[in-house]
Amino acid sequence: MTMPVSGQGAAPEPGDAWIVLREPDDVLVDASGGATGIVFGDRPVAADAPALLVEAGGAGPRVWATQVPAGTPDPDGARFAGARTLIGALDARAFARFARARMLVEWQRTHRYCGRCGAATASAPHEHAARCPRCGLRSYPRISPVVIVRVTRGDEVLLASPLRAPRAMHTVLAGFLEAGESLEDAVAREIAEEVGLTVDDLAYAGSQPWPFPHALMVAFTARYAAGEIAADPAELRDAGWYRADALPELPPLGSIARALIEAFRAERGAG
Repeated sequence: MTMPVSGQGAAPEPGDAWIVLREPDDVLVDASGGATGIVFGDRPVAADAPALLVEAGGAGPRVWATQVPAGTPDPDGARFAGARTLIGALDARAFARFARARMLVEWQRTHRYCGRCGAATASAPHEHAARCPRCGLRSYPRISPVVIVRVTRGDEVLLASPLRAPRAMHTVLAGFLEAGESLEDAVAREIAEEVGLTVDDLAYAGSQPWPFPHALMVAFTARYAAGEIAADPAELRDAGWYRADALPELPPLGSIARALIEAFRAERGAG
């Protein structure tokens, strides 16, 4: 894939800022102990590593993203750390910048060839798009919408322990949209499939880019309507109702899941 630079028809220059990812799941951070995920100055990694424009600049420097192979050593003045360590360590704007960088790098990695004819793709000069020189297909960065919903029943909140999460951690329910499905339909289906409940009083509560690898979390609150909890063993270890003053281990601060739970705790006077 001949995609050394992608974004706005620009090229990196000395003084630009960088978000450097290392396969399979590391990010370059300040060696002094900070976790900004941004390294300033000339390109801090191999010059032949592909570069993707994350932020055009304006009042500040332009920000670029790049990915280097596993085993790449720490450069001077910085160190590689697990990408998920940035959850909760960045403010919303900085996390969104990091999310964009990670999503763009993942898109570049998975769109080296045309999905229609199989030819090697090239970067479009003025947008983030993988262009097929043979058949003309353009592929844009993938964004996968996920609904995430906090369900309450009186003074209790529904929390579950997903199989993919650490054993002790409990969180609100979430799931990807299916083809042809509305956000509201996805909420109803996920709640029914994962715990056998029905809900009502659905309300939008916010959104968050989630770059693991390319999701957009769309958050809702809902109220329990009917049913008894029957946790799907293919997805969950367990699920149950919890009071605000007796919550189990929660997802990390900085995640929209945790924000939904903290809002419940504050509403019930336990914040």
